Amino acid sequence: MAILTAAISPAVAIMTFIYLSKRIELEPLPLIFRMFIIGVIMVFPLMFIQYAFQAEGVFQEPFLKSFFLAGLLEEFFKWFFLLFVAYRHSDFDHHYDGIIYGVAISLGFATIENVIYLFANGIEIAVLRAVFPVSSHGLFGIMMGFYMGKAKFAGEYSNRYMYIALFIPVMLHTIYDYIITIKGDSWMYWITPFIVILWIISFRHIRVANQHHTSYPEIDH
Repeated sequence: MAILTAAISPAVAIMTFIYLSKRIELEPLPLIFRMFIIGVIMVFPLMFIQYAFQAEGVFQEPFLKSFFLAGLLEEFFKWFFLLFVAYRHSDFDHHYDGIIYGVAISLGFATIENVIYLFANGIEIAVLRAVFPVSSHGLFGIMMGFYMGKAKFAGEYSNRYMYIALFIPVMLHTIYDYIITIKGDSWMYWITPFIVILWIISFRHIRVANQHHTSYPEIDH
């Protein structure tokens, strides 16, 4: 029970912060929960795909593995379900909603990964897992959701932001995984500033998204 609590608590904390940071009406919990569960369910087929590539020795060079099997594979399916489940839902009616649903699906994915990892390796690394892998998934979700929210209200720029909503999380996830892969025992010294910078950018995205509603202002780069 302690391991399960330690594995789930970081996602609950981050999701609560993101949910309560919305300044206008709060989003319906059933849709948030649905996106979270989709993230949970995604883990198992993606783990099977990753295992199959590993067993066949395909994309096992560090950069290719980080890009194809971590960044592209995981972020594409988050983006896909965010687009076809939440984005088209009537409750996705504010720029900030993209952040909420993007974080929900990302944390669903991160939570079940965390549960599996802590049961396999012990509760001793729970804090480390919370600070790095779980929060990184949440940050990738903020980036994806921010640009998905832009796409919703960008008119002629909609497709542009939709692609950015996929591209940026894929690249960030690739960088994160590549650093972890190649830096060995020193990975924390490289990842820490990376995570700090992402949090700074994410706080700005939260602020900007909260300034939008039904009308879309000048494009904010």
